[in-house]
Amino acid sequence: MKFVARLFLAGVLFFVPVGLIYAVWSDGEPVGMLALPLLGGLVGMIGGYLWLVTRRIDAGPDDDPHAEIADGAGEQGQFSPWSWWPLAISATAAMTFAGLAIGWWLAGLGAALSVITIIGWTFEFSRGKHSH
Repeated sequence: MKFVARLFLAGVLFFVPVGLIYAVWSDGEPVGMLALPLLGGLVGMIGGYLWLVTRRIDAGPDDDPHAEIADGAGEQGQFSPWSWWPLAISATAAMTFAGLAIGWWLAGLGAALSVITIIGWTFEFSRGKHSH
């Protein structure tokens, strides 16, 4: 995971200067001039998050240059295959994006329902028969 964090953080060193060079060469074209440095910021946020996570967890097989493929076998996390929340989140996300084409009232309703479904999915293991 350390390599992936470094890879994303290196994206900042690429996208921000390329965005500045693009701004000069394109005579201030507004979309690319703004999008490329913002992309550098986005990959920086992902790289920063992954860097913070690698400090809290043990080194995995992807950090060992001599690891075998079989070293990564086994449990990779905690997943709930019986959960209905991802379906509800996708339905409310579809409602939100359809609201951009149909009407802002539908986008607002979808956004409000999306918040409710994301909270439900986040706290799924905090209540009910599967609480920890």
